[in-house]
Amino acid sequence: MIEFFRTLQFFIENGIIIITIFIFGSYVALAGFSALSMLQYIRKNSYIDYKVLLSSPLAPSISVIAPAYNEGKTIIDNIRSLMSLHYNDFEVIIVNDGSTDDTMKKVIKAYNLEPVDVIYEQKIGTKPIKAIYKSRNKAFNKLVVIDKENGGKADALNAGTNFSQKEFISVVDVDSVLVEDALLIMAKPFLEETKRKIIASGGVIRIANSCKIEEGRITEVKLPKRFIPRVQVLEYTRSFLMGRMAWSKLNGLLLVSGAFGMFNREIVLKVGGYNTNLVGEDMELIVRMRRYMSEQKEKYRVIYIPDPLCWTEVPASLKVLGRQRDRWTRGNMESLFMHFRLFFNPKYKSLGLLGHPYWFFFEWFAPIMEFIGIIYFIIIAILGIPNWPFFFLLLAVVYFFAVTLSHWAILFEELSFHRYKRKREIVIMLFTAMLEPIFYHPFILMFSIRGNFKYFIGEKTWGSMDRVGFSEEEKKEDEDENNDEMITERGQVA
Repeated sequence: MIEFFRTLQFFIENGIIIITIFIFGSYVALAGFSALSMLQYIRKNSYIDYKVLLSSPLAPSISVIAPAYNEGKTIIDNIRSLMSLHYNDFEVIIVNDGSTDDTMKKVIKAYNLEPVDVIYEQKIGTKPIKAIYKSRNKAFNKLVVIDKENGGKADALNAGTNFSQKEFISVVDVDSVLVEDALLIMAKPFLEETKRKIIASGGVIRIANSCKIEEGRITEVKLPKRFIPRVQVLEYTRSFLMGRMAWSKLNGLLLVSGAFGMFNREIVLKVGGYNTNLVGEDMELIVRMRRYMSEQKEKYRVIYIPDPLCWTEVPASLKVLGRQRDRWTRGNMESLFMHFRLFFNPKYKSLGLLGHPYWFFFEWFAPIMEFIGIIYFIIIAILGIPNWPFFFLLLAVVYFFAVTLSHWAILFEELSFHRYKRKREIVIMLFTAMLEPIFYHPFILMFSIRGNFKYFIGEKTWGSMDRVGFSEEEKKEDEDENNDEMITERGQVA
């Protein structure tokens, strides 16, 4: 029996080495390709005046759609942020998806809303609409608020898409804050591309926790003080600056972040809008749009813009983070398995040969392999036949590579957009990267495995994403700073 396990151990450990080399090589290749693509983008756009688009008759019309459910803590600041965007032909559609808190009450009072009679074509079925509101104040004539029965985020986005009459829809999480030029920057590639139709685009998502936000604008960028939001800064930087830039260039991008993306409304309607039966509706819509374009034999692109256009509040506790990540896992699995016909299918070109297989192996299967590897080492340790030199060498190599990748991501950020100005913050980020594999990654792995389990038992729940709220978090951190100062002063007096 022991001999059998030793033989099995030999093949497994050699297999682990091969898989590790392949994974590391893929990450390095993507990172290098992203770096070259980003340099080209920065050089190309460094002298462009985006404000020329403000007066251009060719600039596309845009409907900014933001679903809201129990967002009373941040809703006023968020709407103010959306209304202050620099763009000519746009409207802001807030879809209140049956909130049970004071969201609707606050919006009606703050923007002097009244119900209006509007006729529009409902091309996508949604939950019943209670009322449509517009402001009595002409300064807010771009604002439309739809109050509807609760149907979930996808249903709310479909309701907003039905009402919109613009060429493009820009989907925004209502707890996000956009930079003033976000629509200008997102619209530019739609005008530049002439050979292929751009069906969707996305931008960099940044972490707003601990940042100072006044009247819906980021006035001071600060690194999150809490460990969990801070380590997500590294995650998002790696994902957006070192992954999606490359996939955009390869036209293999399967995901535009639900926090901020722009879509061709005509194509969204042709594919039937968002699927309301899924928890990963944003990814599945992109995959379905891409399938549609491929099957219609039309040339198209899904693009990614590396500019930091959107700032959002991320989970600050493991409990809320866990809900988010197991939902992300289930959403990823829904899209991959629902559209498994794409898997290595040359008919779909880069989507079938690159995008879908990569997401299948690296985004879904890699965490499962990691979990199996952990179980494997526990078993052979119990049997008393572990190869400890191999185990510790592999552990050291993986740790070193993970930290190096994060440090590389920080370098990308510093050489490109340099949003964190204080040297102290950069040092903290470098140190956080060293702690992430030990104190953070195991929880992410656990949430991923839990997401797999929930998917296979058929769970469809979204899970509440409790938010602190920008102003509340800032007040709490100010109180913590004041308490620290008081403690220091008392210590000095003593």
